[in-house]
Amino acid sequence: MEARGLVKQYGRITAVDHVDVTVNAGDVYGFLGPNGAGKTTTLRMMLGLIYPTGGSVRVFGRDPITEGAAALEGVAGFVEAPRFYPYLSARKNLEMMASYDGNGARDRVEAVLDTVEMTARADDKVGGYSHGMRQRLGIAGALLRDPKLLILDEPATGLDPGGMRDMRALIRRLADDGMTVLLSSHLLAEVEELCDRVAIVRAGRIVYEGAISDLKATAETAYRVRTNDNTRALEICAAQAGVSAVRADGLEIRMEANEPAMAELSVALVHANLKIHALVPETATLEDLFFHLTEGSTPGEISAPVIDQLAAGGAA
Repeated sequence: MEARGLVKQYGRITAVDHVDVTVNAGDVYGFLGPNGAGKTTTLRMMLGLIYPTGGSVRVFGRDPITEGAAALEGVAGFVEAPRFYPYLSARKNLEMMASYDGNGARDRVEAVLDTVEMTARADDKVGGYSHGMRQRLGIAGALLRDPKLLILDEPATGLDPGGMRDMRALIRRLADDGMTVLLSSHLLAEVEELCDRVAIVRAGRIVYEGAISDLKATAETAYRVRTNDNTRALEICAAQAGVSAVRADGLEIRMEANEPAMAELSVALVHANLKIHALVPETATLEDLFFHLTEGSTPGEISAPVIDQLAAGGAA
């Protein structure tokens, strides 16, 4: 799936601003951003559910804007929450969906129920399901199509910790079986655990796209140091080349540096006859990097409720 220069405007408001996204075969790709950043609007354009103001999309080389549903062969998933008939059982809902899909989907009903571990509750009415069970049923409905690309928009939102764990395990199993997954989320732990590549969007713009490992490699490592004389150590740390953000923090000194600079600092501390009681690296997490890239305001940034209202009516 490729998007190039995607733009969506609602009057004078730009909800999506020249977004480029590339999802390669075999990726578990995280589409990450705060609520209201434009993630769902972008997904809707990429699936041909709403028309872009500008830019282009290709899904397996096809254009969903001009070719419609025919361009989405091999693609399944859900944008926002999946919907079902609450007065029907899970099995009946899936059988109805399978009848619309054709292509042997009806023969896969039992298999997908087993995949999402819902066989035991398959004959219960969906109206009595928990939120987590409905999310899993949504994935089961997507799997009926035997997709090559699975798109999931906030699949773990609203789940309790156990439900989040089960959802992550399910997505991981699907990815390990070779399915390409595009996971839109604002839950950082979920993305960091599951995804190998990410796009981080802020106020409708992509601020980073690439491997999580490459993103982490761009950040300096934070360190905590404790010595037998932190007052003297603080002076040495502050004067050391390549060491920044030096500050006292209780019984420790915190700073940022790369490994060569920290090696030189260790030598300087020893030469000053200081005893190093602890020197602990703290590698930047995806959460640290996310907030670094997304915090603060930008010109024209709008709130989540406004984006949600505009995007909901965008198909018209």
